[in-house]
Amino acid sequence: MQQWAQDLPWRPGPQLFVLEDVTGAGKTEAAMTLVHRLLEHGQARGVYFGLPTMATSNAMYGRVADIYRRWFDEQQVPNLVLAHGARHLNTDFAHSVVSEQARDHAYGDGEQTASAACNQWFADSRKKALLADVGVGTVDQALMAVLPFKHQTLRLIGLANKVLVVDEVHACDDYMAGLLEAVLQAHAQQGGSAILLTATLPHSMKRNLVAAYQKGRGLAAEVVEEQPSFPLATRVTDQSLEQTPLATRDSVIRRVAVEMFSKPEAVIEHLLDTAESGQCGCWIRNTVDDAIWAYQALRERAPDPDKVVLFHSRFVMADRQTIEQAALERFGKTSTAETRAGWILISTQVVEQSLDLDFDQMISDLAPMDLLIQRAGRLHRHRRDGSGNPVDTDDQRPSPVLHLFTPPYESRPASDWLSAHLPGTGAVYRDHGQLWLTLRTLLDEGGIDMPGRARHLIESVFGEDAESWIPEGLQQRHLDQEGERSSRRAMAGFNRLKMDQGYITQASHGWMDDLHLDIGTRLNEEPSITVTLVRQDEDGALKPWVDAGPFSWERSQLQARESLARRLPEWPQPLAAQRDALVERFPGLKFSQLWLADAGVGEIAYSAVLGLHKKPR
Repeated sequence: MQQWAQDLPWRPGPQLFVLEDVTGAGKTEAAMTLVHRLLEHGQARGVYFGLPTMATSNAMYGRVADIYRRWFDEQQVPNLVLAHGARHLNTDFAHSVVSEQARDHAYGDGEQTASAACNQWFADSRKKALLADVGVGTVDQALMAVLPFKHQTLRLIGLANKVLVVDEVHACDDYMAGLLEAVLQAHAQQGGSAILLTATLPHSMKRNLVAAYQKGRGLAAEVVEEQPSFPLATRVTDQSLEQTPLATRDSVIRRVAVEMFSKPEAVIEHLLDTAESGQCGCWIRNTVDDAIWAYQALRERAPDPDKVVLFHSRFVMADRQTIEQAALERFGKTSTAETRAGWILISTQVVEQSLDLDFDQMISDLAPMDLLIQRAGRLHRHRRDGSGNPVDTDDQRPSPVLHLFTPPYESRPASDWLSAHLPGTGAVYRDHGQLWLTLRTLLDEGGIDMPGRARHLIESVFGEDAESWIPEGLQQRHLDQEGERSSRRAMAGFNRLKMDQGYITQASHGWMDDLHLDIGTRLNEEPSITVTLVRQDEDGALKPWVDAGPFSWERSQLQARESLARRLPEWPQPLAAQRDALVERFPGLKFSQLWLADAGVGEIAYSAVLGLHKKPR
């Protein structure tokens, strides 16, 4: 892929690239080569990298910071901006925070004074990220260019003359994919180039993205022939559409066998054996509650409970950063046999894409095929000897095996085939027909062969003909979810700006403030609420839960689904005046739910070990 990007015969004019290759094969480096060549030929003046999460954005920011100066002349001094909601918590970017200024009188609900608007403008670098020479952030910042947000025009102008690089494109759901198509069309109309990176992209999604770009260029949608080859590089210009099959590096060609567990006790036994043998392991659960249960069950039987670690999304930012850093040191690329031996990580989807971790053994709850491929990428990710130390030779550990925790396979399953065994998984991944197809395909294949069978694995579950194989008992659930997916795509079309109408009122359905980001760019089935944990000191003063270092209030926040956040106890009435004074002093807190977490009231608790959890009954 990288060699192809370097040697590709060049063509002038805007271009779209779609790079499909296995995880860890070097797609990002190939994209950076293409960026360099676009800049070198004067076809762009900058670049914006859009990632699916803040964690992946932070990782990309570090990689780009090491190389971006090479893309510009020595006389130029390009600027590099990190753009996401928690960018000021990234120590490498902390200097971007603007100091506070005096507040003045607010004139009415929904109105901003001059100082508040300017303060927000200068402190919020997300708006300006697309204007920077090089921007790195979440893909949301690009999607907002086609939504009726304030400063939408600024984002669209910022994308002009930029290369738009979107990583992990397959992570976009139907709603986000609809918005991304609109972005590609608008970007192409402005003469921009784009690069899309993916490891598990269904052909139907690729076809729609290519068609959107071609429409923006005023071209008739060209048929994108479905290719069995993988890896595959696609280039779209005003003159042609080219798909080039490529080889992949020998080091990333591998087979991961797949075996099944149907009882949680068997998984616990396997993890205990893993620790006793001096290996490290991970069990990826699909819900936080299931992860907490597994963590507690394993600790009760582990000879060394302190070597069992829990990681999920309901930790405050400070604790989450601590756990992430410890996981990278213990299971990361440079970890050794001494740091890894006997450690078990119980986690949720947070380790799926963001962190460069390597486990000797992995168990995963049943999930859609594309996510299982991502999870398997954390199994024997780096080459090690039999003890777990890094080596430059071939990996010397036994062949990797991904164990699935799943209901037993049934050729004619009932409608409750999944929910009766794994209700949490059934609630998170609601198309049980796709999960059944995933399990059937893996049983037929006996494992995951990458890259040789990558295309087959994905299309067997997400292909246009796949639904015909879903058994009758799961057809209704599948049809319900197909309807939901169609609704999401329709909602993307409803929310996005009607660019062809120009800047008139009828081009949108109302302008939104950036604080409603989750409403605009991500259509969650249940909204998330920011919860700020508060405690009282010995004198009764209100303090952030993590009262150490800069940004203590932000580091004391977590995201919780709305139904869970609503179960938190109400703020104590005797402390209402103190709360109001606190919000007056730190205005950003008014956009979160304050919780006096050390009061011990209610059915929900928080600890640095379990995160936000339900108290045992």
